[in-house]
Amino acid sequence: MNLDEIRQEIDTIDKQIAALFTQRMDCSVKVAEYKMENGLPIFNPQREMQVLDKIEAQAGKYGTSARLLYATILELSRALQHDMLGSGEKLYHRIANAGKDVPYEEQNLRVVCFGIEGTYAHRACLKTFPHALPFFRPTFYEVFSAVNNGEADFGVVPIENSSAGSVTDVYDLMLKYRFSIVSAVHLPIDHCLAAREGCRLEDIRMVYSHQQALSQCSNFLRSRSLPYDTCQSTAAAAEMVSQSDRTDIAAICSEEAAKTYGLTILKQGFQNNPHNMTRFIIISKQLYIEPDADKISLCFSLPHQTGSLYNILCRFASNGLNLTKIESRPMQGTEFEYLFYLDFSGNVNSPRTISMLRALSDEMTEFSFLGNYKEK
Repeated sequence: MNLDEIRQEIDTIDKQIAALFTQRMDCSVKVAEYKMENGLPIFNPQREMQVLDKIEAQAGKYGTSARLLYATILELSRALQHDMLGSGEKLYHRIANAGKDVPYEEQNLRVVCFGIEGTYAHRACLKTFPHALPFFRPTFYEVFSAVNNGEADFGVVPIENSSAGSVTDVYDLMLKYRFSIVSAVHLPIDHCLAAREGCRLEDIRMVYSHQQALSQCSNFLRSRSLPYDTCQSTAAAAEMVSQSDRTDIAAICSEEAAKTYGLTILKQGFQNNPHNMTRFIIISKQLYIEPDADKISLCFSLPHQTGSLYNILCRFASNGLNLTKIESRPMQGTEFEYLFYLDFSGNVNSPRTISMLRALSDEMTEFSFLGNYKEK
């Protein structure tokens, strides 16, 4: 048998599989109708496990592959049933009642920024809310607390950097508070080494900055064998150096921070990655969804069983949705249980997207819709 003949045989089998798949999904419709009439839950993990075990045994040497295939079919079947039964009504109404217009241009808006004046978060704030009069908190926890207790309508925090990776403390706080993400801002990060007037680069014996900035400039620090220590923010490091009597210390900070605290810039643009970017998120207790929103964020937990994450991810793939971020964090108060934070490209005005979200909100524990927003 030559290759063309083998391919013809495959085409014939594929046609049969497609017809049988259609029949199986038609049966899923009947199952959904029965569950609707009898008030039964859509997800029956015991039944699904029985199906998968049976298929794996029947498929012999291809058992593992067959199990994977049928896990995907069961996910698609369940999604169809969720759609028919109108799952996720609570989420649907929350999204429908979301604010449409973020008050970016409002005068004297109450916005809290991480750090102190001159931080990169301050720059992200002014880029997003040009007329705001921001106030500052020195820790991520205090930023979230200010939003939570009503001191601020919005908060600005960094969540990831293209070189140093995720800001895990911020992910943990997002998973704790479940605030909405109103917007995301990408800023190019061009670090400066700044010291008091009269200091020379060769005089520096100690460098201070936030841990993320130190990580982003690790090659430079290593090349000059410079010891370093952490501060609460890059601007806090600049302020500390400006107030010190020492002439052999420097801060890694922004150009704005160096100017704000009267420091001389000894070196600029020495971060490991010349295209260094930090992503900041704007958080709020109120949900806003602008018409041109293009990014969706979720968090959820998964059952501690083989393939549970894959089964969820295949739902995104089947809907043609592009995942851009997935982060797992330990769930407090449990042993080896995790919460997942996930970003993907999309808009809730898409019928397929909102149907999937509604299904997931009913099916998954600890599920939170964190926002549909614009990346800037």
